[in-house]
Formats: sequence, structure tokens, C-alpha cells
Amino acid sequence: MAYRLSRIVTRSGDTGTTRLGDGTPTVKESLRIEAIGTLDEVNSLIGLVIAYGVPPAIGEYLHLAQQSLFNVGGELSLPGRELVHDTEVRVLEAQLSKINQDLPPLKEFLLPGGSPASAACHVARAVCRRAERRVWCLSREERINPASLRYLNRLSDLLFVTARVLSQADGGEEVLWRNPGKQA
Repeated sequence: MAYRLSRIVTRSGDTGTTRLGDGTPTVKESLRIEAIGTLDEVNSLIGLVIAYGVPPAIGEYLHLAQQSLFNVGGELSLPGRELVHDTEVRVLEAQLSKINQDLPPLKEFLLPGGSPASAACHVARAVCRRAERRVWCLSREERINPASLRYLNRLSDLLFVTARVLSQADGGEEVLWRNPGKQA
């Protein structure tokens, strides 16, 4: 197998440009690079959630999500390639249904928090929503794989429910938003 990153320091970024996976030079502030960077943030945050020590079943599907997120970034780095398919979206939906079934229904909004793993998962969810917005911005200018957009939307939902599951598993308490319009 050939090395993909034989040199980490290239100095090409010193001028405000980078290269896509196909070699195309691109300015660092482009919508495409912003979207790729935000996907990297989500992936890193999911790694942080896993590092907190989650149950094996959760770690397994979060690792799969990391792989698919890398594929979404790969699509953006190699314009015209489609690496994510509706199969991955359906896998997320099935996992979401499975883990959500034992949770009590929410009657108010939930404040991010709970256990450390749960709180980190809420941060990953929020950044996933930002990544989705960035990819949608890019899609207004260029064709983006619709399955990737659906994937990001479902992933943020899965991260929200996973945060709830982790909070319960770690004995953390879910803090509900107190609606000032309602009387206690």
C-alpha cells in the first residue's frame, strides 16, 4: 500500500491554499474546504465521545459513523465521486429506532449535559448540524450527493439520541428546559 501522507509539512498552505484529493488547488476559505473542515471536527468529536468509554454497542456504531463521515469528506475532496449511499442512511435510521425505543418521550427541550460522554455527544451533534449547513451551502453552488446530505441530517439525530442513552447509562440526569410560559 502506498503512503498517502508521506510529507506532513508541505508549506503549500502558507499562502492560503490547499489541494483537494484530486490535486485541484483551492483557497482555504472556500465553502468546500470549510465543509471538509467541519466534517473533520465532527469526526474528531465522535472520537472524543468514544474515548470517554462508551458501551461496546455504541462504540461500534459510532466507529461506523466515523467511517461514513470520512467518506462524505472524501466526496467533497474528490468532486464527482459518490461514496455514501442510501444504505448508510438506512443503517442510521435503524440504529436510531433501536436505541430510541427505550427512552422516555421528551415533553420539553433538553439542555445539553448529563455525563461527560453525553455532553461531548451533544457537542458532536451541534457541530454535525453545522457541518450539514456548510454542505448545504456548497450544494447551492455545486452538485452534492443527496445521500450525503441525508446522512448528515440523520447522524445529528442519532447523536442526540445517543447523548440521551449515554446520560442514562452513566447515571446522569437529563436537564429539561424550563419553559417560562408554563407555571410550575
